[in-house]
Amino acid sequence: MSATRLPGKPLLKINNISIISTVYKKAVEADIGDVIVATEDQEIIDDVKKNGGEAILTDNNHKTGTDRIYQALKKYNQKDIDFVMNIQGDEPMINIEDIKSLNIKSHNEYSSISTLASKIENQDDLKNQNVVKVKTNEILNTQNFPTAVKFQRMIDLEDKVYHHLGIYCYSVSTLEKFINLPQTENEKKNRLEQLRALDNGIDINVSLAKYSPIGVDTMEDYLAIKKIMEYKN
Repeated sequence: MSATRLPGKPLLKINNISIISTVYKKAVEADIGDVIVATEDQEIIDDVKKNGGEAILTDNNHKTGTDRIYQALKKYNQKDIDFVMNIQGDEPMINIEDIKSLNIKSHNEYSSISTLASKIENQDDLKNQNVVKVKTNEILNTQNFPTAVKFQRMIDLEDKVYHHLGIYCYSVSTLEKFINLPQTENEKKNRLEQLRALDNGIDINVSLAKYSPIGVDTMEDYLAIKKIMEYKN
């Protein structure tokens, strides 16, 4: 709720449903496992439950979203969980098929950490710091699952550079290892927690997404997404 660029954004509505509950419903539709919202805000808990969802209240002093995910996993206290997928709550246009595809590849390859990326269609995105870029060790296609070489907010257009999407799939053992590692200077400088993994030799596999959703970072993003999604309906 305290997002600096757009305070209160999880509860902004599209088609009369909050952004966070819209993302929740998409995650449920993907049908790959239990879905729980992890949040430090009681207002979000109330909204998710009002819309038929499940949510867990976490501490408000986590340095990263991954720390929050881990605390929610501990509170959930279910056995025999091998993978945890973290879908950012501000991605209401995330594609269900892309969620399913990432899940399948992560399980088949038993990936430590995996994520999604899409082709960069708009050259302005290269200089937009809100659009995180990932460079992979191979040209990304629908069949392969290469590893990330680096993540950056600004980067020149070159081969094997893609738009990184806000979704991660962790093996539970890697998630436990990750949250016990200290934040690296590289991570703090770039405000990208995935750099902690790369800095500590943990591979991040990347799957090509069919769709490139707009995340909600600003009021302009919200109004654009609201217009697109409400027009479709």
